[in-house]
Amino acid sequence: MAKKKFYVVWKGNKTGVFTSWDICKRHISNFKGAQYKSFLSKEAAEEAFKGNYEDYKGKDTKSVQLSGEALKKYGKPIIPSISVDAACAGNPGKMEYRGVNTETKKQLFIQGPFEQGTNNIGEFLALVHGLGYLKQRNLNLPIYSDSKIAISWVKKGQCRTNLQITSENKVLFDFVKRAEKWLKENTYTTKILKWETKAWGEIPADFGRK
Repeated sequence: MAKKKFYVVWKGNKTGVFTSWDICKRHISNFKGAQYKSFLSKEAAEEAFKGNYEDYKGKDTKSVQLSGEALKKYGKPIIPSISVDAACAGNPGKMEYRGVNTETKKQLFIQGPFEQGTNNIGEFLALVHGLGYLKQRNLNLPIYSDSKIAISWVKKGQCRTNLQITSENKVLFDFVKRAEKWLKENTYTTKILKWETKAWGEIPADFGRK
């Protein structure tokens, strides 16, 4: 059964929170510059309606399922900051990672694709790359990742993957060794923070391939 959705119309023939696409469509049809989004909970939709369309434009609001009170608990992401993410076609499979400006989504760095990698390895490498990127530029900004595993690996200073080294992924593991060496030889004050997907939607660095 399809999940029920709630529709917010910020600009349209009639504004508000509506309980079906047919009703929403009626209120935005033939309205130039209509602003609307769908949500999976009434609470999230009502909370969004109190705000501005620009806060939700381009975001995966379908993942925002928390109540208004829960959303308030998480607050909003820290700006300025950078966000990192990885994408992997298969497990293992072809993997790449990147970092972006959290607010503008401007790409700051990207690596890959690497053969026979995993998403967790990519998330780990993305975080370490982000730490080096910020330190090299003397920037004191937090880094967001939606991977608890990668965050824990970075804090432990080691990529604790069970993936075996092969001739296909040797280049990838060379990157892993360099990342671990960087963590061992460098100190940093950068805050590594968990991106709260349920409250904020997909992380800005997401490759959009889900």
